[in-house]
Amino acid sequence: MCPHRVVALITPPQSPFELACAAEVFGTAPDDAPVRYAFRVCAERPGPLRTTAGFPMLVDAGLAAIEEADTVVVPGWEPLGAPVPPAVSEALRAAHRRGARIVAICTGAFVLAQAGLLDGRRATTHWRSTARLAAAFPAVQVDADVLFVDHGDVATSAGTGAGIDLCLHLVRSDHGAAYAARVARAMVLPPHREGSQLQYAAQQTPAGTDESLAPLLEWAAARLDTRLTLDRLAERAGLSSRTLARRFAEQLGTSPGQWLLGRRIDAARLLLEQTDLPVDAIATRVGLASAVNLRRRFQTHLGTTPGAYRRIFGEP
Repeated sequence: MCPHRVVALITPPQSPFELACAAEVFGTAPDDAPVRYAFRVCAERPGPLRTTAGFPMLVDAGLAAIEEADTVVVPGWEPLGAPVPPAVSEALRAAHRRGARIVAICTGAFVLAQAGLLDGRRATTHWRSTARLAAAFPAVQVDADVLFVDHGDVATSAGTGAGIDLCLHLVRSDHGAAYAARVARAMVLPPHREGSQLQYAAQQTPAGTDESLAPLLEWAAARLDTRLTLDRLAERAGLSSRTLARRFAEQLGTSPGQWLLGRRIDAARLLLEQTDLPVDAIATRVGLASAVNLRRRFQTHLGTTPGAYRRIFGEP
């Protein structure tokens, strides 16, 4: 299998962190997994390139590298008001026309917007810049309350760590949940966060109060095959059902029921990839009751069936 070619398009002054999000996910294969991506960096003008950290970066490839890319990543853009060079916009549009996936991390969304790739579509960027993006590009449907938005051919992420979330999400889409989990494990990260999660907590945690949901989430994730109602979760957390629902909304941007459904679908994906268990047995193991229910959930959330997913991502 030929590696999927990922090219990061950078510009001075480049943020090393946003570039590293893509480089770590796509440019470093885990020791226990095959190489699935080929990663390189390009710029409009090859040569020494300034970074926001003060050190120069040497780039040896120009815009011609985009012509062979399967995925093009724009890892941020500074300063925000700077116009995008026409050659850069046209290179992105040409790549998109021939079927390449175009991805923006953080303020890279401004580049995609200037190229017209976000017109009429939902998109996001760092929460500090969402209002500016919406004002500058009224044809873009800016969503300030999500980690990332993926349309398949075009994707955008919020700031800093959300770029890693988006990149891992793309790996899951390309090669399945198990491979993405290996990449995340090598980076010492959780496999993924849902794109619909909030960019930041809606309220500050009161001083002296431990409101972390982490212990409850770990407990529930280990018991997906059981009946986990809101009341049972609230009892385990020592909270009222209303308070627990509010904390899920504040910290995760979703409801307990939707969070549980996401974990059950994730668990089903891993079992489909790594075992030959029948679909009805997998449905029971992950708490989705029946093969019919599992197929319905898969179709709604992933746009495919469990059988088709296994054929694509199942390990020998």
